[in-house]
Amino acid sequence: MKTLAPPDYWQQACAELAAADPVMAALIARYPDARLANRGDPFQTLARAIVGQQISVRAADSVWARFAACAGTVSPEQVADLELDVLAACGLSRRKAEYLRDLAGHFVDGRVVPARWTHMDDETVIAELIDVRGIGRWTAEMFLIFNLRRPDVWPVDDIGLQKAVALHYLSDERPTPGILRRHGERHAPWRTVATWYLWRSLDPAVVQY
Repeated sequence: MKTLAPPDYWQQACAELAAADPVMAALIARYPDARLANRGDPFQTLARAIVGQQISVRAADSVWARFAACAGTVSPEQVADLELDVLAACGLSRRKAEYLRDLAGHFVDGRVVPARWTHMDDETVIAELIDVRGIGRWTAEMFLIFNLRRPDVWPVDDIGLQKAVALHYLSDERPTPGILRRHGERHAPWRTVATWYLWRSLDPAVVQY
């Protein structure tokens, strides 16, 4: 996991969010150590997301270690050549093994090309990612935040974001997706930054993905 300097936009985003919203101003002042961690390699980031679905962090780390040892090199070409039974022997469910093979296939045959994401808007990247089996909108949005470090992502399906908005703005009443989406408009065009600080307000540990 790489710990990088904040994105170039972070300081401007904090200044504008703080000026517009007293809750944001307080959170930004409370957590000055803003960092967006990044695993770096897009294929490995997405593969880890699939491996970690619906299991604990500890279990995911264990399965990932076995999977990485089996693959030798965690690359699209290498994973695409692994048999499903071999992947299952690493502790992966049959479905996750199929998802990893599908992800690798998208990279190998050019349906997913990370180099072109730089020139694509958020929704186009999301559409390309959710075409992969096992990757839904939430996973794609986490990828936009932590790997591509896009500035204006507001993941309405994220439970942590729902809880934080309820805590700070809605007297602890959990928002519907529509209410949360409308609430997010006040933080545009810096919704990624607002999300990061709202997450931090629930957990003092730096959020990673």
